[in-house]
Amino acid sequence: MVKPFVPQLVYVEPDALTYPLGKELVSKFENMGIEIRQTTSHNQIRNLPGENDFQRYRVAKSTLVVGVRKTLKFDTSKPSAEYAIPFVTGCMGHCHYCYLQTTMGSKPYIRTYVNIDDIFEAAENYMKERAPEPTRFEASCTSDIVGVDHLTHTLKKAIEFFGESEYGKLRFVTKFAHVDHLLDAKHNGKTRFRFSMNDDYIIKNFEPGTSRQHERIEAAGKVANAGFPLGFIIAPIYLHDGWKEGYKEMFEKLEAELPDTAKRDLTFELIQHRFTKPAKKVIEKNYPMTKLELDESKRKWKWGRYGIGKYVYTDQEQEDIKDTLGSYIHNYFPEAKIEYFT
Repeated sequence: MVKPFVPQLVYVEPDALTYPLGKELVSKFENMGIEIRQTTSHNQIRNLPGENDFQRYRVAKSTLVVGVRKTLKFDTSKPSAEYAIPFVTGCMGHCHYCYLQTTMGSKPYIRTYVNIDDIFEAAENYMKERAPEPTRFEASCTSDIVGVDHLTHTLKKAIEFFGESEYGKLRFVTKFAHVDHLLDAKHNGKTRFRFSMNDDYIIKNFEPGTSRQHERIEAAGKVANAGFPLGFIIAPIYLHDGWKEGYKEMFEKLEAELPDTAKRDLTFELIQHRFTKPAKKVIEKNYPMTKLELDESKRKWKWGRYGIGKYVYTDQEQEDIKDTLGSYIHNYFPEAKIEYFT
């Protein structure tokens, strides 16, 4: 069982202490006996302990920064939502393939923002601009918010905020099973709770520091029974010996766990494994023993957004993935919607 995240080290921006959540978190961490340091800015954490990059990276992943989010202009989001809503940045998981390793660069520490009323107010303005069209907000573009929410309860407040909103909807995805404190949130069907799911081989080999497959499946059952709209991101879909059997077993276990009510409004997002040249460099530096297959000669090169090319599976392999996983979803969850394959 992966235990809920507890930071080894906490940094606090002075301004964070002017917010109730900032004071509450500092008091909580003091009572837990965690070392607390001051920082002028959540973007400027220096002097992290460690004798080399490898050690400092691991310390950073267990460091929490309590800060104020000054930029309240939300990024437009991925295919799943209109806007990314920023409650947390960074993640305590150690997924070898994760794109955050390159986008976060030298700042792999976790930042949680305490000015949540300001963030809600900004969200309200975005909703007003689009009304009466619904506006979807994605809370996990740069983080796994569930991984830290047992400490902050920011996500729980967000679920209830959007539950009361007229035109807002919230979405997020997690690899963590620590969901019990969220189950009684008054969501009013406005939050889609998604789990990042994968076959056992991938979770065991490439997703250290995250909840195991059976824990995520059990958590998904709890979330479904709490009446949340449910979804799964199958990512990264990774070809290995026995992948077809591995994914089949995963879908069988999901089908057995979920109540029938959840199966009528279920979404799947399918994302194949891909990597860029810069990502490969960072992965090999941070996880030198990884078994992750990063051989460019076995892949197809594809132009990405912002002019950075990425290596994806060949057209034939992609068709095989779509046919195989598509047939499993159709068989086990005939009423589910596949939102996209990329």
